[in-house]
Amino acid sequence: MRPFYMVAALGCYTAFFVAFVYLVGFLAGLPMLPTHVDKGIVSDPVTATVWNLGLIALFGLQHSVMARPAFKAAWTRIVPPALERSFYCLASAIVLALLYRFWHPIPAVIWDIGNPLARNLIWGLFLAGFGIVFISTWLINHFELFGLAQAWNAGRGSNPAAPTMRTPLFYKLVRHPLYTGFLIAFWAAPTMTAGHLLFAAGMTVYIFIGIHHEERDLMGTFGADYASYRQKVGKVIPGVGKG
Repeated sequence: MRPFYMVAALGCYTAFFVAFVYLVGFLAGLPMLPTHVDKGIVSDPVTATVWNLGLIALFGLQHSVMARPAFKAAWTRIVPPALERSFYCLASAIVLALLYRFWHPIPAVIWDIGNPLARNLIWGLFLAGFGIVFISTWLINHFELFGLAQAWNAGRGSNPAAPTMRTPLFYKLVRHPLYTGFLIAFWAAPTMTAGHLLFAAGMTVYIFIGIHHEERDLMGTFGADYASYRQKVGKVIPGVGKG
């Protein structure tokens, strides 16, 4: 069974990577995509709002519940522990695919910045946000975050290393640079429609709920070290949200 762990992990990683890349195009509104934040199932604003909030809630539930230690303990009685993180990534990719497929645009324009320089600056912020996300995955452990390291270690019969607390680069400025990057990317829109605004607001609410649960888990893992770190470093904005 172990020789197939890496194959399964690579498949899950690929699915998640495709879903992540699509997210960039989804928010940018690339016209060649079959759906994006302003292109999809046409309906009235009330129906669209209900559908979209349901899709965001589904993503939030999957992303948070499957990351909790209690769920992992139960889940790994069914799936090999070495593939737990890979299946988490696969589930995230599936939920994102459902969001892309069933998203209902709400085309009313909230703001539209006409100045070309200002629009380019905002697009630069958008790309910088996703750049922060991508770089942050490598600052902690890209291969472990997406389940590849666990499958590799299991295939070789080696035990995973004990978790260690590190705060490289962005982590010296904010405790959750992944979320900082996502927040920048979600809100950096030169043309903001009501549908895009709903996506950004809904995902922002999820992010802060997710941070609450994630920090509780980190306190359980790292104890006083994380408590001290939290007193010194802001949550998603430098200097803001300490303690």
